[in-house]
Amino acid sequence: MCRALKVLCVAADRSALAELKRAAVSAEWELAPGATTEEDAIRQLHDERPHVLVVFGSFPTLVERALEAYPALRVISDRAIRGAVMVGSLEQVRAAVKPSNRPGGPVRA
Repeated sequence: MCRALKVLCVAADRSALAELKRAAVSAEWELAPGATTEEDAIRQLHDERPHVLVVFGSFPTLVERALEAYPALRVISDRAIRGAVMVGSLEQVRAAVKPSNRPGGPVRA
């Protein structure tokens, strides 16, 4: 069974989250509701089961906790965090989310 790629965006406040979601939106994947706190992000990781986590802002332990629970999760961030792909701007988010054409990408049955 195939599922559409799902992306969870996390940012420091509602305004930043809205901006990040606008930068990440695509007809090729689905956006989860999004979060502005680490606790809400962890809850959505468990409930929504996204394939990609996009984190903009200071969330010191979120990426570590997310990758510990879901090692295959692709993580994109605006800062250098171990386990995450770093992007330099909102304009680079969509390209970083797009899965590669190689077999074994982030979408799993």
